[in-house]
Amino acid sequence: MQLDTITLPDDLLWINEFEWNPVEQTTERSLTGALLIQEQIRLQGRPIVLTGGKEAGWVSRKTVMELQTLSSISDRVMTLTLPDMRQLKVIFDRSSGSPVSASPVLQEAYPTDNSYYHLSLKLMTVS
Repeated sequence: MQLDTITLPDDLLWINEFEWNPVEQTTERSLTGALLIQEQIRLQGRPIVLTGGKEAGWVSRKTVMELQTLSSISDRVMTLTLPDMRQLKVIFDRSSGSPVSASPVLQEAYPTDNSYYHLSLKLMTVS
């Protein structure tokens, strides 16, 4: 798996892949009591949460730092290449906090660039 120039482990899971519906719908009642329904195709904004949980998707501290640096750039459109070779244009999803979160696999007082971390990334499609 690849996010622009950063290689990610192929065992990161897209945990919300099937929670997306490309049709947006709103409903409301009119003054007469009739149900008014509006539907429209969503053109972008599909959420992508990649994580390995506690068992998979470990990355080095160096990779976490690279992702943190990349996430500090606003309006950066990136290419996400999934293990099955699908490519998606994405940006970091900052709508609910930090788009990059990581916790150490083993607690170390002085972690090195090669120390391993559990990773979670929040992205969204832009095209």
